[in-house]
Amino acid sequence: MKKIRNMANVDGVITPVGEARIPVMDRGFLYGDSVYEVFRTYGGIPLFFDEHWERFENSARLIHLRLHPGKREMMEEIRRTFRASGAGEAGEDVYVRYCVTRGEGPVDLYPAPELPTRYVIVVKELAHWRDDFYSEGVRLAISRTRRNPINALNPNIKGGNYLNNVLGVIEARELGADDCVMLNDAGLVTESSNSNVFFVIDGELVTPSENAGHLRGLTRVALQEACSAHDLPIVTRDIPLEEAARATESFITSATREVMPVRSLTLRHGSAVEFPEGGGNLTRQAMAHYKDFVERYLREHADQRLN
Repeated sequence: MKKIRNMANVDGVITPVGEARIPVMDRGFLYGDSVYEVFRTYGGIPLFFDEHWERFENSARLIHLRLHPGKREMMEEIRRTFRASGAGEAGEDVYVRYCVTRGEGPVDLYPAPELPTRYVIVVKELAHWRDDFYSEGVRLAISRTRRNPINALNPNIKGGNYLNNVLGVIEARELGADDCVMLNDAGLVTESSNSNVFFVIDGELVTPSENAGHLRGLTRVALQEACSAHDLPIVTRDIPLEEAARATESFITSATREVMPVRSLTLRHGSAVEFPEGGGNLTRQAMAHYKDFVERYLREHADQRLN
């Protein structure tokens, strides 16, 4: 059986990931001055590519970055990189990450407007989450580090500076958890390190409002639509930590995790809230509705297949 080759594309030059190079003076490397998106494929079809591109454009607007290449050219370069990976022949799905940096310039915080941007595409083997994360659930913990405030570094900038989230994960691991849940300065739940979070509180399926400060997750949006179509409402509102502490179910969502049940939530004082193994009733309904939604999406977007 053919094996996927992890490949990178830097400004049109495609190489194995280990041979890809960017200059050390690139602002994406020096300052995290870049924006990016990640999607996965199903049967070679990119999931939510149009929606990802819209969010990519929004991130670029928020940091005053001129995007180059455009959507059509970026898709063609992704397609070239995908083909070079051999994923189509191997019949395997992949992780795709595309990024645009502000480009190469002097060591100066101010980016000269004439700097040419640089793009980087990575196509690699899709990460497989541990089986027990679905059969039992992922363990989360409240991190000490708070989520960036919207008026400091807007979490809707999906950019190269992820140190805020990195610190959250480190702290969660120190508490024996797999990932974190981050609060904002007001003590409201925002999100996990790179996933949106949902709770069942008083029998109601809820997720934090965007006012709390979190990335507008595309899987979150798709799940809301999927559940609405099956008369399972998801309420978007502020969630104080004390309310999350009395939740009876929880799960997280992302492009690669899909809908992943949460097994426990460790609180700031060390105690933990336990949730049903493998997800409770509403969690399992959400998982099923999302799966149906993705299957329908793939049928409707078969023309976007990369191979």
